[in-house]
Amino acid sequence: MAWRLRLAKDRTNIDFFANAKLTFGGSMVATVVALILWAVMGLNYGIDFQGGTTIRTESSTPVDVGAYRAVLTALDLGDVSITEVFDPSFAADQHVAQIRIAPQEGFEAVTPEVIAEVEAALQVIDPAITFPSVESVGPKVSGELIWSAIMAMVAATICILIYIWLRFEWQFAVGAVLALIHDIFLTIGVWALFQFKFDLTIVAALLTILGYSINDTVVVFDRLRENLQKYKTMPLRDVMNLSVNETLSRTLQTSVTTMIALVAMLIFGGDVIRGFVGAILLGIILGTYSSVFVAKNILLFIGLDRSEKPKGGASGQYANIDA
Repeated sequence: MAWRLRLAKDRTNIDFFANAKLTFGGSMVATVVALILWAVMGLNYGIDFQGGTTIRTESSTPVDVGAYRAVLTALDLGDVSITEVFDPSFAADQHVAQIRIAPQEGFEAVTPEVIAEVEAALQVIDPAITFPSVESVGPKVSGELIWSAIMAMVAATICILIYIWLRFEWQFAVGAVLALIHDIFLTIGVWALFQFKFDLTIVAALLTILGYSINDTVVVFDRLRENLQKYKTMPLRDVMNLSVNETLSRTLQTSVTTMIALVAMLIFGGDVIRGFVGAILLGIILGTYSSVFVAKNILLFIGLDRSEKPKGGASGQYANIDA
């Protein structure tokens, strides 16, 4: 028989409610602490949310992001983002980059003197470089980006709530969404505590976390629904434990496999994607934890109506919708 790696036995018998005060209670305390950190310390917003100035560069020589970053770091400009732009319409010798510089203290945008210093520094390492455009983003546009990011998170959460409600029952939907909110708030709390840069890539990571975390939770809930039909007299707590144990191997293998790829990207991917990958990595750890220790605890607290329902009734109308 071929050998295969197992992160958990095919059949485990772990009581996931045994230390509920420590696991579930600790999660609730951590969520409150994360909210306090967010409120007190705030987030270290990147250029996307702060505003600033974007300088578009163009050259006949390839863009060397490392060299650009080195000369601009010496100017002590604060938060600087450098992105190479690719477009099929560009000529073979047309190399374009965008440099975004956060507003300097006391100014809404970068001053002309600072822009001149940036252009002079870049021309030292690439005499062929030109600057086709310079644009400034003010506080109003940045505020709109923040609002759009919040609306994206809220819309995604509402859509997930509706989906789980149709797929299962409203109690499952509440448990799943509160577990998702737990994951998002803890991730934001870590970003506030360590003052990591928070920009649109982190918002994209948070939306990715929502999708990944709900996938784990749906797997557990789907097995729970099957077991509720199979073990009609078994106490709800025991059915939940059984369901988590039966899906534990799948949950761990999926999470660990994904984390291996993310760790490689975190180490070798460079500064540009490090924040994005770090947020997703943390979110996967939290999402796996919440699927096992948070979502089902909330569902147990709310309770389920396990009485027989007539076929075709409103409560079972969407029960067999495929995921």
